[in-house]
Amino acid sequence: MSPQPTLTKRQYLTLGSLLFGMFFGAGNLIFPIHMGQLAGSAWLPAAIGFLLSAVLLPLLSIMAISLTRASSMYDLARPAGHSFALFFLLATHASLGLLIASPRTATVTYSIGIAPFLGKGQQQIGLLIFSFIFFLTTFLLARNESKITTYIGKLLNPLLLILLAVIFFWALVIKGDIRAISFTSSPKLMSSNLINGFLQGYNTMDALAGLGFGVTIITALKLMGLHQASTRAKAVAKVGSLAMGLEALIYMLLILLGAISLGFSKLTANGGTAFNQIMTHYTGLIGTALLGAMTLLACLTTAIGLVTSFSQDLGHRFPKLGYHFFLPMTTIGAFLIANFGLDQIIAYSTPILMLLYPLAIALIMLGLMHPWIGKNTRIYKTTVAFTMIPALLDAIHALPAGLAQLPIFSSIQQFATTYIPWFGIGMDFVPFLLIGFLTGFIAAKLSGHKLAPDLPDPD
Repeated sequence: MSPQPTLTKRQYLTLGSLLFGMFFGAGNLIFPIHMGQLAGSAWLPAAIGFLLSAVLLPLLSIMAISLTRASSMYDLARPAGHSFALFFLLATHASLGLLIASPRTATVTYSIGIAPFLGKGQQQIGLLIFSFIFFLTTFLLARNESKITTYIGKLLNPLLLILLAVIFFWALVIKGDIRAISFTSSPKLMSSNLINGFLQGYNTMDALAGLGFGVTIITALKLMGLHQASTRAKAVAKVGSLAMGLEALIYMLLILLGAISLGFSKLTANGGTAFNQIMTHYTGLIGTALLGAMTLLACLTTAIGLVTSFSQDLGHRFPKLGYHFFLPMTTIGAFLIANFGLDQIIAYSTPILMLLYPLAIALIMLGLMHPWIGKNTRIYKTTVAFTMIPALLDAIHALPAGLAQLPIFSSIQQFATTYIPWFGIGMDFVPFLLIGFLTGFIAAKLSGHKLAPDLPDPD
């Protein structure tokens, strides 16, 4: 066997930049800002909670793909059963590639950079034209898989980082507004903001995206000559740590900016409005142009990553159709849904996320336990089955008001509030997940089957 090549520092930086660019999109700009405004003086515990779900979980999701040597999100979930794996693959990619994340990249860009300059009667036609151009560009850049690293890692992403650096330097160093921020000492408020920050991190959808982006990184590593699975696993860990470390730093600064902004503006309804106010405060008229450019770059890089990972994963699952069949289908679907508008997308995204995130966390944990439990189907199926219960309850709890008030859903929520631990704070999946895992582990041990068989390199 010929020795495996090793990546250079430049290649690691390029791949780290690629992964960062795919992760860092619309929600990654606006949700931390809004989180900072909501938290105020308790911004630090809120930031820690946000980093746990928006940075640590995505990093662990990439590691889970790497450790299990899964070639797709379906492969990671397969030990829990074919039906569940197919459901999770389609539901997650439908959310990322069609229903929420991809359409949101266009609508957020439009809302921040275009809509303020158009009259009320021009909004719908403006969104139609802009979203068509946006997704046409996304399709053209994603069409050639071998060029994705160049487009995102070498061209678009560095421009985004430069724009962010200018804003942070101006606000925190030149203006020195960090001196005006205070810190809370209330344990109750700190605990509440820690949990709220964790749940707010769901909105970035990065833990779900990481299960797909990990496949994209593995594809890029294969193109660079790393064909041995064990060698790729180590490279994925380094690339993921580099990208998510940079993202964590930027999140902290954005949340801090949100908290600082309360000194010169009121609490806003969303992070996009808050970001507009921050840019106007620090840079005047040029702020609108800078914000529009930043949002466009962030959203375009993420849109490319989303449609690419969707097409690669489903192309692997359905090889007769392939990547180039699913790519145009994804971009067309995202374009159509984007034209329903940002408000409608956000309104129906929360229940979907509250359903999928506990399941994703369960799969990530099982993947990280791979050296000790392998792909034991009993452990996987029991853990997922227990986790599904609170996931469904949380989805019902997060339904829009009109649906949540229906008698059947209202009764379910009343029951869960009374009898399910931690249901009121959205963390009820934790005890269910742990009980499911321990039950499955004990049952597997009692069966006498080997939990972690050796895995040879598949290629």
